[in-house]
Amino acid sequence: MADVTKEQVLETLKTVRGPDLEHDIVELGMVSDVFISDGKVYFSITVPADRAKELEPMRLAAERVIKEMPGVKGALVTLTADKKAAAAAPAARPNPPHGHAGHDHQHDHAGHAHAPQQPQRAGKIGVPGIGAIIAVASGKGGVGKSTTAVNLALGLLANGLRVGILDADIYGPSMPRLLKISGRPTQIDGRIINPMENYGLKVMSMGFLVDEETAMIWRGPMVQSALLQMLREVAWGELDVLVVDMPPGTGDAQLTMAQQVPLAGAVIVSTPQDLALIDARKGLNMFRKVEVPVLGIVENMSYFIAPDTGTRYDIFGHGGARKEAERIGVPFLGEVPLTMNIRETSDAGTPLVASEPNGVVAGIYRGIAAKVWEQIAGQSQRPAPTIVFE
Repeated sequence: MADVTKEQVLETLKTVRGPDLEHDIVELGMVSDVFISDGKVYFSITVPADRAKELEPMRLAAERVIKEMPGVKGALVTLTADKKAAAAAPAARPNPPHGHAGHDHQHDHAGHAHAPQQPQRAGKIGVPGIGAIIAVASGKGGVGKSTTAVNLALGLLANGLRVGILDADIYGPSMPRLLKISGRPTQIDGRIINPMENYGLKVMSMGFLVDEETAMIWRGPMVQSALLQMLREVAWGELDVLVVDMPPGTGDAQLTMAQQVPLAGAVIVSTPQDLALIDARKGLNMFRKVEVPVLGIVENMSYFIAPDTGTRYDIFGHGGARKEAERIGVPFLGEVPLTMNIRETSDAGTPLVASEPNGVVAGIYRGIAAKVWEQIAGQSQRPAPTIVFE
C-alpha cells in the first residue's frame, strides 16, 4: 500500500466544514503544516481562542476523517488558539536571588550536593531528611508533564544530587510504567513504607499499591490523606531534592501540596500553543496565590526534527512558553523537542536521561535541572504565606 501523502491529507480535510459552515478548514487556512511519520498523521487547526470549546467537534471530525483514510495508522489533531496578547501584562514577580549550583551549598564526603534546608512556614511541616521539595505541574493533561518530571529528576541525579520522585497523581499514576518498576513496596513495622527504586531514584506512587486497571473513585479528603501518607510515611532517607509529579489541573491534590507542604518551588510544563498556555497560567496563578515560587516554565514538544531528513517542524507552534515566561517575569527553563526516542523510552520505562545520557535531549534535561537547582540553592528565607480565600 502506498504511503499517505500530505496532499492526500489536505484533500481529505476539505470535507470538514469550517466555523462558517460554508468553507472547508483547508480553504479557510486553518490547517497547520502536516507531518506524517510511519503512517501517523500530525497537524493542528488554528481557531479563535474564545471559540475553542465550541469548535471541539470540528477537531474530532478532522481526526475521524483522517483516521478513516487507507494507509493511516493513527492521527493526532490539536486545536491551536489564535489569541492576541493582552494589552497590559500583570506586574512581574521579582526574580528570586540566584546562587550557583556548586558554590551555594555544601558537599558530603561522597560528593553529593546538598540543598539548603528550607525554612518551615506556618502550617507546613517538612519531611525529615529532604532538603527541598519541588512540584512539576501543568494546567492540563497531555503536555508530557510526567515524562518531564522523570527526566528532570534524573537530570538532577546526573548533576550529583540525591533525588526522589513522588507520583502525586492518585487517579492516573504513571511512575511505575515510566520507570519500569513493578511489585509492591515493603513496610517497616507495618507502617513506614520503603520506597521503590530504579536508575538511582527513590520512587513512591499509588501505582505500587493498587493494580494498574483499578479505578480510584475517591473524594477530596481521601486524596489528601493518601498524598500526605505517601510523602510523610515513606522512608525517603537523605535526599537533596524530592520531585513531585503533580496531576494536571488545580484540584485537591494541588491545593494539598501547595498549602500543607513546604514547597521550594514549582516547575510549570506547557506545550507552545496558546490553548495549553491558557491552562498553564491557571496552575501558575494557583502557586503564586499560596506564595510558592515559580521556578520557571518548560516548553515541551517544542519542535520536531524528522529523523530521516533532519527537517524541523513546529507542529504545535513554537516559542509560546518562552514569551509567556517573559511576559509574567519568571525564568524560561528550556525547550524540549518532540522526538520518537522520548516516546519510545517513556513507553519502555527507560527514560532518555538514563538510557542515552550523552544524547542531545538528555543534555537539555540536565540543563533544565541545573537551572532549577541554581534557584533552589540561591533561595533566601521567605516569610510564612497568608492564604486568603476569596
